[in-house]
Formats: sequence, C-alpha cells, structure tokens
Amino acid sequence: MTSSLPYTAIVTGGTGGLGSAVTEHLLDRGWRLVVPWYVESELDRVPTHPGLELVRADLSVDADVDAVVELATKDEERPLFGIVNLVGGFVSGQRVHETPIEVLDAQLSINLRIAYGIVQTALPHLIRRGGGSVVCIGSAAAVRPFPGAATYIASKAAVAALVEALAVEYAGDNIRVNGLLPTMIDTPANREAMPEADRSSWARPSDIAEVIGFLLSDSSRAVTGASIPVANTAGSR
Repeated sequence: MTSSLPYTAIVTGGTGGLGSAVTEHLLDRGWRLVVPWYVESELDRVPTHPGLELVRADLSVDADVDAVVELATKDEERPLFGIVNLVGGFVSGQRVHETPIEVLDAQLSINLRIAYGIVQTALPHLIRRGGGSVVCIGSAAAVRPFPGAATYIASKAAVAALVEALAVEYAGDNIRVNGLLPTMIDTPANREAMPEADRSSWARPSDIAEVIGFLLSDSSRAVTGASIPVANTAGSR
C-alpha cells in the first residue's frame, strides 16, 4: 500500500503548540485528519477545514480511543494510513530520590501509554488495508540526558524502544514506524516557561511538521525503526 493521497491520519495532540503546526502542514498537503482534543481553548489554534474532523477525547480512556479510531476509519474512500503521536508531558527539577513514584507513573502514562493505546487500536485497520506509517515523538534527552528529569527521560526512552519494537513486529505488514528526537521545541508555552533561555537550538514546530509529512509519504518508504534527531541547526528565528 502506498500513501498517495487521499488518505486519513490521526494526529493526537494536534491542537497543541507543536500539533497545530503539524495539523496545518498535513491539511495543506491534502490529508484527511482526525484530531482528538481535550482542552477547549486549544481549538483556536487549528483552522476550520473540510479535511479536519475534531473529536473530544480523553486518550487515557479506552472507549475514547476506540471512538477516535472508529471516526478515522469510517471513510472507505480515504482509509486510515497515518498515526502521529504528539501527546506528551514534561516534568523536571528533582532528582530521583526526591521524586515520588507517582510522577513516573504519570510520565509513562502521558508519554508512552497513550501512544501505545492509539497505535494498538489502529493496527488491525492498518493491517487490513495493507500498510501505514506511524510517527511518535520522543526526545533528544532520551539519548542525551540531563539532571533532574529522570522520569521524563525514562518515558521518552521507552517511546524510542516502542518505535523499534513496532517496526520489527509489523514490517511484514508494510507498516513503517519511526520516531523523532527533538531538542526543546519552540512553542509559546516553552518560551513563556523559559523566557531567558537560549533558543538557538530549539526545534521549530514547522520543521518538525515537515519531517512528519515526509515520514508519512511514499518518499520515506525505505525508512522504518529510525529515531531521527530534530533541531534548529540554522539558529533561532
């Protein structure tokens, strides 16, 4: 199966600071998108578009995940091909002996379990249709850790391991699975949280969106199981 449009993609976190850039980029390229949302105020970030279907969902709830995938697979003329997992969370500031175990549970839930759940539910549909492409957001910190964020780093390392495992398990089904390892992402929320930070290496959402578009396209048909660094190599803009 090739990804010649029109096809459908699910973009979790598609109304967020990164996700809205990904949503806009993929809509511009003709994708039908199903974007689950949870925070109503984020809806202003995405455009009104005939190719965009928004659905309120708590992706930690299995029934809501089922509803998202059902919506994404209802159009037989534009079958589900892409899964883009952008939902995530970040905590830092304490070393391991200072961090309650509940923080680790929460980071694994938002960074790993949600991605696992949506992919697990969508896989039978991708297999039945003959293939697809899955993209997950990891973090550069998974390979270049820094102090004070062990729970976040461990959860993102688990995402990278999941990408590699899925790529091996589903290669025979023509399903490609890749991950991105961005540096700090240049979103309004991160700028507000770190107003004095040097943003010269921060990854731009528009750049990440282009890489995701590539990984969903036929041009990346030979790429699977990769963890791809994403940074702003041109300096801040």
